[in-house]
Amino acid sequence: MKVIIVGGVAGGATAAARLRRLDETAEIVVFERSGYVSYANCGLPYYIGGVITDKEELTLQTPESFWRRFRVDMRVRHEVTAIHPAEKTVDVRNLATGETFTESYDKLVLSPGARPTQPALPGVGIDRLFTLRTVEDTLKIREFIEQHHPRSAVLAGGGFIGVELMENLRELGIDVTVVQRPRQLLNPLDADMAAFLHAKLRQKGVRLHLGCTVEGFAANGDRVNVLLKDEAPLTADMVVLAIGVTPDTGLAKAAGLELGIKGSILVNDRMETSAPDIYAVGDAVQVKHFVTGQDTLLSLAGPANKQGRIAADNICGGDSRYPGSQGSSVIKVFDMTIATTGVNEKTAKQAGIDCDKVYLSPMSHAGYYPGGKVMTLKVVFEKGTYRLLGAQIVGYEGVDKRIDVLATAIHAGLSALQLKDLDLAYAPPYSSAKDPVNMAGFMIENLSHGLVEQFFPEDVDALPRDGSVTLLDVRTPGEYADGHAEGFVNLPVDDLRERLREVPVGKPVYVICQSGLRSYIACRILAQQGFKCYNLSGGWRLYETVVRDRTAAQEAWPCGMEK
Repeated sequence: MKVIIVGGVAGGATAAARLRRLDETAEIVVFERSGYVSYANCGLPYYIGGVITDKEELTLQTPESFWRRFRVDMRVRHEVTAIHPAEKTVDVRNLATGETFTESYDKLVLSPGARPTQPALPGVGIDRLFTLRTVEDTLKIREFIEQHHPRSAVLAGGGFIGVELMENLRELGIDVTVVQRPRQLLNPLDADMAAFLHAKLRQKGVRLHLGCTVEGFAANGDRVNVLLKDEAPLTADMVVLAIGVTPDTGLAKAAGLELGIKGSILVNDRMETSAPDIYAVGDAVQVKHFVTGQDTLLSLAGPANKQGRIAADNICGGDSRYPGSQGSSVIKVFDMTIATTGVNEKTAKQAGIDCDKVYLSPMSHAGYYPGGKVMTLKVVFEKGTYRLLGAQIVGYEGVDKRIDVLATAIHAGLSALQLKDLDLAYAPPYSSAKDPVNMAGFMIENLSHGLVEQFFPEDVDALPRDGSVTLLDVRTPGEYADGHAEGFVNLPVDDLRERLREVPVGKPVYVICQSGLRSYIACRILAQQGFKCYNLSGGWRLYETVVRDRTAAQEAWPCGMEK
C-alpha cells in the first residue's frame, strides 16, 4: 500500500507516524511545501518574543529524524499542484529545483491546513507588513525586529495568535495597538468575560482600537499607515495581519471534492472525503461541533492530531470515528490565564438553545494557604435539561485544571447538576475542599430547586429606580464606599437579620455583593421572610469590570477606538 500525505505539521505528521505503527510495509510519502515538516505552530509567537530562544526547538521532527524513526519519506519544499482522483495520482513541484513530476497513490491524506486571511485591501504585500502562520513567517518577523528595533506595532486582529503575539511584542518593549472590527478580542469568550482580558491589556499598556474597520495599508517612509474607515490612519513601525485563517483548499476544489462552509473540505466522521480513498484532516476540514451538532471550523492542534490518527486507523482497515470538536482552548496573557470549552452563551443562543448561566469567583486554592488568586468562571447550561454546554474561565493559577475538568464533563455527557458530585483532588496548595467546579454544580442545583433566582450584570442598569423595587448592596460599608451601582443602598449581610424592618415589604429585592456569595445568603434570609429576591450572579466584581470596559468604549473615537 502506498499512502501520500499532502502537508505535515499536526494532522499530516500524526497520520504518517500512526500509519507506520499500524503497517510496517506501507510506503508513506509526505509532501510539505514549507521547509519544515513538523513544527510547534503554537510556539511561534514565543520565539518572536524571545521566550523560546533556539529556533531548533520549534522543529518537532525533521525529514531525517522521521526517516530514522518511522521510515517515512518526508519531502519538504515540495508542493502538490494537482490531484487526479480518477487516476489516483498527484502532480508535484520541487520548489528547490523547479522539477515537476507525477506520483501515484493507493490512499491520499490531505492536510493542507489554513492560510492567514488576507483580504483584498490596498497595500497588502508592502514591506513591514507581516502575517504569522509558518516558521518562515516567524523567522522573518524575528529578523526584522532584531535588525530594525521597531518601537511600535499594529496588530490587525485579536484571535489567539494575535493575542499571543501582542503579549510577546509588548514584553519586548514595543508599543502595541490592536485594531479590529469586532468590539471584543477572543471570539470564544462572551463579551462579559472578554472585559477581564481587555482590562489586563490596558493595564499592560496595550491600546485597543476595537470596532474599527481597516480599509488598507500604505508605506510611509520607514513606517506603515493603517487606513481606517472614517478615521485618521494609525502609523507604526510594523504591522501584523492576524485577522484569522482560511481553509487552504484550492487543491481539493480543483479536484472536485465536495466542499463545506467557507470552502472547507467536507468529510464524514471517518475523515473520508467525497472521493474514494481520499481522506482530509486538520484546519482545512469541516467538522461537527460536539455540543451543538452544527457544522463548524476549528483551527486547533488537538483536533488535527486526533483526526490524523483516525484517518490512519481507517486507511489500515480500522473503524475509528471523530465525535466532533468541542473547542477547548487555553491561552496565557501576561500573568493571566484564559480558557474555554464547549460553546459560549452567544453561540448557544444563536444555535437556538434556551440556556442559563452561573458566574462564580472562587480562590484558586484554599484561602488560608498563601498565594491564592481569584478566578472567574462562567458556566453555561441548557434550561430544563441542565445539559452542560460550555464554560469560560479567567484567572491565574488553576484555570487550566478546571477547564479540563469541565471539558471532560461535557464530553462524558454529565449534566451541570452532576458537577457537584465530582470527586476532585484537594490539598490546600492546589484547591479548596469545595472545588470551583463543585461550587458551580452547587449553584446550579440551588437554581434547579428554586432556592435562588438570578439577575445579571446586563440587567442592572435597566432596573427601576422609582422605588417600585428594593436595590440592596450587602457588602461592608468600606466596600460600598469604594464603588457601588446607582440606586443600591448598603445593608451588610451580617446585619440583615437585625435590620429586616428596613427592607420594604411587598417589593421585589435585587441584591448585590462582591462575588455573588453574600448576596445569595442575603436572598436566602429574605426569601424565608417572604420576600421575592434576585441575586446578582457574578456580583459587583463582574459588573464593575463590564461597566469599565463599556465606559472605555464609550469614551473612544466613533469607530470604537480609545483616544
